[in-house]
Amino acid sequence: IEDMPYYTFKKLKVAGCEAILSTTGYTGSGGCEIYIANEDADRLWEEMWRVGEEFGLKNIGLGARDTLRLEKGFCLYGHEIDDTTSPIEAGLGWITKFVDGKEFIDREKMETLKAGGLERKLVGLKLIDRGIPRAGYTIGDAEGRPIGNVVSGTMSPCLKVGIGTGYVPKEYATVGTVLTVIVRERPLKAEVVKLPFV
Repeated sequence: IEDMPYYTFKKLKVAGCEAILSTTGYTGSGGCEIYIANEDADRLWEEMWRVGEEFGLKNIGLGARDTLRLEKGFCLYGHEIDDTTSPIEAGLGWITKFVDGKEFIDREKMETLKAGGLERKLVGLKLIDRGIPRAGYTIGDAEGRPIGNVVSGTMSPCLKVGIGTGYVPKEYATVGTVLTVIVRERPLKAEVVKLPFV
């Protein structure tokens, strides 16, 4: 995988299993994903740990993946993106290609949004006050009046501060804007920052 460009894949054998090896690892740390048939899962799992033991390979769960992907500003379906958001609002205009002759659902709406018709935007939030923003917490303006919600949040292992993402009206989305996140009924100061966080 070290010789594979980012976001490419190869069909090959891994641990004797027919697989697709993809450099789309969702931690932002240059990882990969391995796709195999369900019936090969036990075989691959056991072989990965056997071979990886000498390299100190360790098992981590989705919580670690979620923290790492958030630090890199990667969107996750069900959080930053869902069927109520657009890729333009989520900052994913780079994957929304408006190619002549290539139609897709809501293309006209997406073109309008891309041309400046956004009412809200996804922003990165870095807490100034001590605390952890969590999905669902209210985002307020500088005085604490509700303007949006946190969609992902955690304590950043790299930055040692609370970070999160959320949707706010576009007039509050400028980097450097100080907002609040309501954590346990207390308004904590947070700054709008450019993604990725690290």
